[in-house]
Parts: sequence; C-alpha cells; structure tokens
Amino acid sequence: MTLSDRITDKRDDLIQLTQDLIRIPTLNPPGENYREICDFLDKRLTKHGFQTQMIRATGTPGDSEKYPRWNIVARRDGAQTGECVHFNSHTDVVEVGHGWTFDPFGGDISDGKIYGRGACDMKGGLAASIIAAEAFIEEHPNFQGAIEISGTADEESGGYGGVAYLAEKGFFDPDKVQHVIIPEPLQKDRICLGHRGGWWAEIETKGEIAHGSMPFLGDCAVRHMGAVLSEFEAKLYPAMAARFTEMPVVPEGARQSTMNINSIHGGQKEQTDDFTGLPAHCVPDSCRIVIDRRYLVEETLDQVRDEVKALLEGLRETRPDFDYELTELNSVIPSMTDKTAPVVETVAKAIEEVMGKPPTYVASPGSYDQKHIDRIGKLKNCIAYGPGLLELAHKPDEYIGIDDMIDSARVMGAALETLLLPKG
Repeated sequence: MTLSDRITDKRDDLIQLTQDLIRIPTLNPPGENYREICDFLDKRLTKHGFQTQMIRATGTPGDSEKYPRWNIVARRDGAQTGECVHFNSHTDVVEVGHGWTFDPFGGDISDGKIYGRGACDMKGGLAASIIAAEAFIEEHPNFQGAIEISGTADEESGGYGGVAYLAEKGFFDPDKVQHVIIPEPLQKDRICLGHRGGWWAEIETKGEIAHGSMPFLGDCAVRHMGAVLSEFEAKLYPAMAARFTEMPVVPEGARQSTMNINSIHGGQKEQTDDFTGLPAHCVPDSCRIVIDRRYLVEETLDQVRDEVKALLEGLRETRPDFDYELTELNSVIPSMTDKTAPVVETVAKAIEEVMGKPPTYVASPGSYDQKHIDRIGKLKNCIAYGPGLLELAHKPDEYIGIDDMIDSARVMGAALETLLLPKG
C-alpha cells in the first residue's frame, strides 16, 4: 500500500475528526473551550505515539482564569535523527454571525462538504495534517527526524496568546524546527508564501460639549472627524490606489494598499436595547474611529504611520480648533518566503505529484501566524498550505470539501516523504 492509498482509506476517519473539531465551539472572542480542544487533540495524538505539551500563554491579551489561552504542541520522533516538520493550526474560530442554514457547530455533511464555523478556517486543515502525519508514521515507522503538530490559540485576534507566545518560548527555534506548514485555507493547489502588513490605530477628534440648541457655544467633534474622513477620501485613498505590489497577493484588489474604517462613534454612548427614552441635546466633545490599514512589502511601517499623521497635522494647522489624539493599536510587518526555500520546493513537487499540475504561488491579503514564526522565531522556511476556499472564511454556511481535504492530506504526506525519508 502506498501512503497516498493509506490516506485515501482514512476518509471516514478524516470526516469524523473534522466533525469532532467543529463541534467544539472555540469562539474568539472571548476564547471559549480552548482547553477542551487541546485535551481532545492530546487524547488523539498520544494514541499515535506523540509526546504532548500543554502550554498556557499566561499574561497575554485576553488570558484570564475564565478564558485561559491554552495551546498544545505534539511531537513524534522518528527512529533516526533528522529534520523536524511542524504543522501549525489555530484552533479558535470567529463569531457565528447571521444567515446560517446549517447548525454552525453541527458538522453537518451535504453534497460532499462538511459545514460549520471553522470548517474551512481552519479545522479542516488541522484534521488533514493529523491524518497525513498518522498515515505517514504507519507507512514509514522508521522515518528520520520528527513531526510536530500544534493547535494554537487566538490567531483570529493576532496570535499573541498562541504562536507568538510559543515563538517567544523557543518552540520555533530554527535549530529545533526546520520546516513549517500552516494549513490555512488557500486551496489545495496553491502555496501561500506570505502576507501583507497591517497597521491598526484609533483616531479621536476632540471638541467641547454644549447645549444642542446652541452649537455655536461648543465645538462638534463629529464635524472635525468629518474633516478627517474628507482628507482621507481626497488624498489618502487615491494615493493608496496608485500603489501596487509585486507580491502575488490574492484577490487582485489586495495588490493595492488598502484601508478600512472599522468603526466610528461620536457623542453620547449608545443605550441598551431596553432603554425607551430620548437622547439628551448635547454637542459631542469626542468622536473616534478605528482604522485598519493594510500595506505592501514595498512600503514601510514608518511611512504608513507618517502618512496618516501628516494629514492630521495638516488639519491641525488649517482647521480652527482642530485637535486630535492618535493611538496605535497593533502593527504587523509583511512576511514573504522565497520560492526557492526547501519547504516551498517540497510542497510544490508534492502538489504536482498528487494533482498533476504545478502549484500557483500566492500571498494572503491579511496576516496569519507566519508573521510570528518569521519575526519572533526567526524561522523563514514557512508557508501556508491547506484545503478550503479563503473567501468562505468568516462567512455563514462555511464549509470544507471532503475531497479537498483528502487531496491536501496526500500532498502533506508526499512532502513528509521527501523531507523525512532517507535520500535515494
């Protein structure tokens, strides 16, 4: 029996494993059931000879006694020394949202697809990597090196309670781990080499409260924010639209610099749904927006910051009584693995073997945990490769194709054979 046949024969096991993972509602925020899914993975992987560690990311954003940030790292050493291949998957999923026709945590099967929140992003990929590793160990019990599988927290909120923490603790030291595959849903015939950068900030415009019938006695912070948004529309958005990256970012629109206004709020706090009164009559003395600026590898983080600051300072100089406060919330530097890196060439060869065609090389419009493996772990030999369609992530009726998982697991298995079996 070949490894490919062995993986194909595990179809029912792969389906059940994916359903079991979906049925653990690891919602982030706030970070529910992280320990439960780590315990589940611990029981599964120890049965197949993996040694496991449970790591709580104490003190990271969101970590608390009610919502501890738990991670699992499992390792299976071969019969001989050699390199280590690490499969990293995040276990958290985003909120359910509206518009579902399937149970978000039911793991229902319809038309060759498994439905549920996290099916595509990325519990299907996690399941595929586990099946690939288990089948490889069964087929080649005397392999060289080691296989690691991690289930990590908080990727959907930056990864600081997951991969970032593990990288700080040395789990991705290049002396310990040589190849990393992250089974994010970038499609079974594509290799994701990296991602754009990101800068998140809050801008507050300030005013002076006064009676709403006499706004001339106050200073409306919302109108000041309107001036900020007008400057963005007139200057920043056209400037960003003129910039293009050589990175193979998908979809095409993400090859430009982009910025989203995540939220806006000014004036009185919104009341609860059971409040039936009327608003008071006040001039707002504060207005806040949160911006989500995604930038290209050809730009620098300082340029991104300075561009926004320059617009705000220009308003301070030209608009009467304009005052603002800019607070940086988070930043991510772009990451890009070279196409000649060993893990890239290995997975490319495996895709061609399994699917009969060369892969497409892409980069992600948003960031994922490669950023921490690269920047903190100093490990460059890292890609995202896994089953699923990226455009299904975070959507209602999210699903993963069963055949896609099988094919991706076969690719992962073929990559393991190249990396962990004796040459020749």
